[in-house]
Amino acid sequence: MALIIEALHAMGHNVRWMSWNLFLGLVPLALSFWLFRKPRSRWLIWGTGFLLGATFLPSMRLFFFYLKHIVQDLGKTYVLGAIVITLALMAVDIWVLRQRGVRSLRWWAGFLAFIAFLPNAPYVLTDIIHLIRQIQEGKSVWVVTLALIPQYLVFMLAGLEAYVLSVMNLGYYLKQQGWGKFVLVTELTIHALSAIGIYLGRFIRFNTWDILTNPDALVNTVMNDLVGKRPVLVMVVTFVVIASLYWLMKQVSLGISQRFYSSPSQSELSADSATSSESIDLRF
Repeated sequence: MALIIEALHAMGHNVRWMSWNLFLGLVPLALSFWLFRKPRSRWLIWGTGFLLGATFLPSMRLFFFYLKHIVQDLGKTYVLGAIVITLALMAVDIWVLRQRGVRSLRWWAGFLAFIAFLPNAPYVLTDIIHLIRQIQEGKSVWVVTLALIPQYLVFMLAGLEAYVLSVMNLGYYLKQQGWGKFVLVTELTIHALSAIGIYLGRFIRFNTWDILTNPDALVNTVMNDLVGKRPVLVMVVTFVVIASLYWLMKQVSLGISQRFYSSPSQSELSADSATSSESIDLRF
């Protein structure tokens, strides 16, 4: 009984910060559904919405805490200006949508938000340091093995899969626009940007919203501090890890999608021939 109480206490201690980090990682996935493609699977849509709500509620206080500081840092004038600009973008969007094939300003604003929030998804992989710290605190081996490790695995897999699906949705959109030859370059660029974002978040302790609230310090850090040997080495290793895990999880996701959305004849055909991700047009 004592071990169960200890395990619940240890897991409960992780819930708040895990919920917040996972919520930030799910934001780009939700944006990708709006920007790039709407999934065929209602389970995926409702599941993402459920996870967003489930991760937002435990971290609601943290959300409003950061929101309050963002408003204070930006100032009321900036916030009012942002509201006016948003309303203007909505009006322009209504007009632009009448013209077929033209992306609206609101779409581009959403795309910038997608790029800004995307590193939060693979960022959860670096939270393994918290597990190491909890082990060093002397947690029971049973608590670590049966409670903490499964909790961290689910947490990190959810964040990584959110990243994979987000980038895959972007790749799907590029193919639909006739830019399929740029998918690989785009993926590698996204991995590189995510590696930079993870370094800025984990080691320099910047947040996504510092792009708006503290751009001067962010730019100075990028220009001055990221050219050293240690930052470059860390970012290169991070890039390799992200790219490798992305490729692996992408194959798993494509396999699962093909399993559920392909007919038996298509499955047999794909089993007889090597199928690349570029030749598969799957909708989750």
